[in-house]
Amino acid sequence: MNYRHLYYFWSVAKTGHLTQTAQQLHVSQSALSSQIKQLEEWLGQTLFEREGRRLKLTQAGYIAKQYADRIFAEGQSLVEQLKQGKTSQASVVRIGHASTMSRNFVEQFIASLMSPSPQPFRLHSMSTHQLLTELAEHRIDIALANTDVAGQDEDIWQSRLLARQPVSIIGVPGLPITSLDDPALRKRSWVLPPTSAPLRSGFDMLATQYQWSPQIIAEADDMAMLRLLARDGGALAVIPDVVVKDELDSQRLQRYVTLPNLFEQFYAITIKQPFQHPWLNRLLARYD
Repeated sequence: MNYRHLYYFWSVAKTGHLTQTAQQLHVSQSALSSQIKQLEEWLGQTLFEREGRRLKLTQAGYIAKQYADRIFAEGQSLVEQLKQGKTSQASVVRIGHASTMSRNFVEQFIASLMSPSPQPFRLHSMSTHQLLTELAEHRIDIALANTDVAGQDEDIWQSRLLARQPVSIIGVPGLPITSLDDPALRKRSWVLPPTSAPLRSGFDMLATQYQWSPQIIAEADDMAMLRLLARDGGALAVIPDVVVKDELDSQRLQRYVTLPNLFEQFYAITIKQPFQHPWLNRLLARYD
């Protein structure tokens, strides 16, 4: 099978007439019929059956036309993108996000893709290093991360701060905590981000300032895991409010103190390229 076999079949499938299609394609009717016959022999299926003067698709033909529709739509998209610099609005938006990111923030970011008219998209969770690799190799259109790409080649990357979320001391309801210098904080159990995380550095400075003696029972670089550990294990956690929005709303967790001058930052990272997906500007516009 080759591209021409499939194109001739697809053209006839749309009109239902050999003669009319042959005239449109500027080929003889016999040549057109021969190409379709070769395709049928190669597939081992009859694609058309005669119904008077029309050619009607068989079940196999209907399935083949569905595939051909997608193949030639992609072909048109290829031409538009590479020859005219356009990217189809309907093409899939490929979004990578750091595995440490808040799922609630990611959900907020993609909300416009889901309604009112759904736009196809794919989400990929991976490490920040993998995100940059996937961007550089054009396997994703945009990356969401909670660390900037400072120190990277500025001629390649475009990094944009989308939001800064406040960070709070979060725990199960009913604890006697009202402020940062509350004695109840001095010997508590904690679940925290690892020492390499910016949030952890901020927490360590506060612990020194207020003379806490934190008992760190677990570390996790996944915010969703910190949320579960705080909710189900009873320890305090340092988490952006957006991560635990559902638990705060349902009162399964409580915000005790919002930490001063400590934020979780969310970045959108793209790569400089001539063919950018048209949906990217719409996704980013809400953060202007």
